[in-house]
Amino acid sequence: MRPVLELAAQLVRRRPPPAVGQTPAVEVHRENKMRLLRYRARPEGTAFKTPVLLVPSLINRHYVLDLMPGKSFVEHLVAQGHDVHIIDWGTPGPEDRFLTFDDITGTYLGRALKRTGESSPDGKVHVLGYCLGGTLAAIHAGAHPGRFASFVALAAPVAFHDEGLVSTWTRQEGFDLQALVDGAGNVPWQLMQAAFQMLRPTLPLAKAVSVVDKFWNDEFLDGFFALETWGNDNVSFPGQAYRQYVEELYRKDALVKDAFTLHGKPVRLSNITCPLLSITFEHDNIVPVSSAAPLLGRVGSADKERIHLPGGHVGAVVSRAASRGLWPKISAFWAKRDAR
Repeated sequence: MRPVLELAAQLVRRRPPPAVGQTPAVEVHRENKMRLLRYRARPEGTAFKTPVLLVPSLINRHYVLDLMPGKSFVEHLVAQGHDVHIIDWGTPGPEDRFLTFDDITGTYLGRALKRTGESSPDGKVHVLGYCLGGTLAAIHAGAHPGRFASFVALAAPVAFHDEGLVSTWTRQEGFDLQALVDGAGNVPWQLMQAAFQMLRPTLPLAKAVSVVDKFWNDEFLDGFFALETWGNDNVSFPGQAYRQYVEELYRKDALVKDAFTLHGKPVRLSNITCPLLSITFEHDNIVPVSSAAPLLGRVGSADKERIHLPGGHVGAVVSRAASRGLWPKISAFWAKRDAR
């Protein structure tokens, strides 16, 4: 297999880097490293009254939802007439090692919601939280439910005592959380990426084979390298927030046990009464179905539904199939529940 890897590496070096995150946007709010971006509406304006806020994972770049023209969830939403905002969490520096979950989930996310809601007739916002971003949004909604017009939980973990490798690893006695955070400050993205790669150790080889097999297909290569650009452009996890993340969520499973707090206020998933759409993926190795699916049964929403699809954690969100199926379903969910 070595010749395959060498040929794939040559193709990577020869091909220019892809242009990602191309949908035009303006910065409407900034706080520390966090930015709130608002995408420019289509020429004829927006078709809906309630704005949308996209909350990506804290440790991944936001542009996975605006990957490239033709494979951009954001581009699709703007074309449908939605007023779309997204959080860019930015890159934490050494000075951010003491940022807490309260700072990120309460203060930063809270102000992003408030700023986005300024264009809403009732101040409420349609929120989509992807992966850990969905966890953050669920925590905020469990403490401040009145700010959400609806909530789309996209592969969002809420129950952390699952069968996944990451859950098992972080709950082992040999995982010295204190030493890691004390020594590193912010937890390096390389360490977290290595942990996720353990979930699929043969994935790099499979990718190399795909590149060599389809090196003639420019459309495939453009999408492949755009996704690879995003996958290798990660950010570190603020140390104190990571400490709480592992201790409270993975080890204590505090969110589903109603034992989590936000700025001292109890977080109850049953407090979430807005319309809810929970989306899970059958072959998701990052967020197992057993981690994401329990949200539906714990919220207080009367208007709630679940979409369960084949595919994995990322591919099922940014693929051509997603543009024909998943994206229109999310847009329709919001359109049906637009402010009157």
